[in-house]
Amino acid sequence: MRTVAVIADIHGNMPALEAVLADLDAVAPDEVLVGGDLVGRGPEGSRVVAAVRDRGFRAIRGNHEDYLLDFRRGRVPDAWLGDGQWAASRWMAAELDDDAVAFISALPSNLAPESAPGLLLTHGSPASYHEGLGPWTSDSSLRRHLRAVGKTLLACGHTHRPMHRVVPEGAVVNVGSVGLPFNGDRRAQYALFHWDGELWTPEFRQVDYDIERTLATYRSSGFFAAGGVTARLLELELRHAAAYLVPFLKWASTVGIEPDLERIEEFRQIYSPGDPLHDLLLRLEALGEGC
Repeated sequence: MRTVAVIADIHGNMPALEAVLADLDAVAPDEVLVGGDLVGRGPEGSRVVAAVRDRGFRAIRGNHEDYLLDFRRGRVPDAWLGDGQWAASRWMAAELDDDAVAFISALPSNLAPESAPGLLLTHGSPASYHEGLGPWTSDSSLRRHLRAVGKTLLACGHTHRPMHRVVPEGAVVNVGSVGLPFNGDRRAQYALFHWDGELWTPEFRQVDYDIERTLATYRSSGFFAAGGVTARLLELELRHAAAYLVPFLKWASTVGIEPDLERIEEFRQIYSPGDPLHDLLLRLEALGEGC
């Protein structure tokens, strides 16, 4: 039986990646693929990229690769170069060394390895790395994506939430996040795919790691001090294995306030991190219509 591992959404979290690499060494899959977002939302992007590169893993590009490359190349609005909301992104872009920049610049958007029959690896969806596939995605949308790419297994990430859905055209599997899970489980997460000659069977894996070591690096690297409101929201994400950054920014925009540090506790009074992000966004949309 052939086994392919897919890891994704490492987000500059080196302790989480090291724990997953140790687990992979024990499991010994035939191949390891990386589903994007090696960098961003964490302080050790260069080390993560070097580890993936040195292992010879094939990888694709996620949205955070392009975010940081755009900052490196000055392809962002002028306001973002000084706005506190983007301080963490500026820091993470500057942290990337030249080798990391070259590596992520060359990554493809999707990958259909000949060694994995019927499998397509994408970050979000085949249509866009911004489109997260999750429980909220209709069967008709999943079927449309599978038909469009002509594959029977679509492996993805981006939402930081593991998922396995089966439709007549095949299966869609979200492998979860190594470095920043949003499903309430703080462990590093990824998936194995076992091929029996006809069918891929997913196996979700969860690996313990030292989160406090990651948070210590937030501080020792200078990321926490420089990253402002974003770094503090990312700390909450790590501790609670739930989304905080995007919900907070959406909330601040909806109620018409500046997304600054003083507003985080106010936001936490109305936010339940266990609720699906999709439901929160619908509530905020309704709130915005009423303003």
